[in-house]
Amino acid sequence: MADAIRSTPLRVLVYSNDADTRRQVMLALGKHPHPELPAFDYLEVATGPVVIEQMDAGGIDLAILDGESAPTGGLGIAKQLKDEIDHCPPVLVLTGRPDDAWLAKWSRAEAAVSHPIDPIRLTEAVVGVLRNRSAA
Repeated sequence: MADAIRSTPLRVLVYSNDADTRRQVMLALGKHPHPELPAFDYLEVATGPVVIEQMDAGGIDLAILDGESAPTGGLGIAKQLKDEIDHCPPVLVLTGRPDDAWLAKWSRAEAAVSHPIDPIRLTEAVVGVLRNRSAA
């Protein structure tokens, strides 16, 4: 990544109806998860309609969506975002279990990590998605 990009934090939207899940994601990643990436600036979102509103407004570099959220699951939101937003930012979905990876593929998310949140797996997935985005 270019040095000019490094100075600007990445906006990371974290969606879950569960405040504890949002907190776990942000704690797992921290403010600066990898030396090759800029710092992260988190936007916590608790409802599906606000996710759509924020993504439509732009300025989001990565969306992390909880597939287990209710009443609106992150997998369905991911699919809607990918279908409706031109140049949609990368999306990572949190699935209920590893066997739900096929749902993540259906949603067109770039990556999936299953609950419970493992900080190492989540960080590796996020870094991989963001590296792929900058290489494109």
